Amino acid sequence: MELNQLRTFTNGLPNTEKMPVLFLGHGSPMNAIEENDFVNGWRKVGQSIPKPAAIICISAHWETSGTKVTAVPHPKTIHDFFGFPPELFAVQYPAPGSPELANELSEVINAVPVELDRIWGLDHGAWSVIKFLYPDADIPVIEFSIDVHKSPREHYELARELQYLRHKGVLIIGSGNIVHNLRMMNWHQPETGYDWAVESNETFKNFLVQDKQEELLNFQNINSSNRMSVPTAEHYIPSLYTYALRENNDDLKIFNDQLIYGSIGMLSFQIG
Repeated sequence: MELNQLRTFTNGLPNTEKMPVLFLGHGSPMNAIEENDFVNGWRKVGQSIPKPAAIICISAHWETSGTKVTAVPHPKTIHDFFGFPPELFAVQYPAPGSPELANELSEVINAVPVELDRIWGLDHGAWSVIKFLYPDADIPVIEFSIDVHKSPREHYELARELQYLRHKGVLIIGSGNIVHNLRMMNWHQPETGYDWAVESNETFKNFLVQDKQEELLNFQNINSSNRMSVPTAEHYIPSLYTYALRENNDDLKIFNDQLIYGSIGMLSFQIG
């Protein structure tokens, strides 16, 4: 069967100018109920880019064995955390899902089998940031999981297969944190970072600006600062999904570039 025949969802959408791609450093779930510079940054992005026909989010908080995509018409708001105030657990983000888009991805992606998941919903890596981009919750959102068995390069190659969606009005969002070491957090440093965190954050930005693909794919292995900043891969991998969709003529915008509590980096970036 020809590829175009498998694109049952996007065939019904008009061709659009190329959509941007986002990586959002999501940080604490508390951002979802606070007013601060980070949520203002996300809000401004939502106001400055075209309204999408649908959203695909790759969240650090959905790790799976194998690759999965949510395929429910009404995804639940998952409060995947504990120890926070009741106000946070009361937040709902009732955006619709898109089983049609999920089914299309399961059919058109060649790199790996993509399983349709009807249990997961929207975890806080997705809803806590998307709610500021689109507070009306009127855009279909699906999540694309992170297969724990895949290397950074394999995730990068998988992400490349999503490129065509940018021309169909679909917004692709990676949500994680470049610098993310919870064990090293210092509650006495709410607005600063350790030296190693600052170094790693600057290294990432330089690699990103200079389009250093190999360095970004091997980021954890380059030096001790990077290993401290990325002790596990799940919060870093979403940035590769965003980076993988960069084309030669795409602009790059970095925002929310701040280190907090010593070991958390809120850096976000927009491609296109």
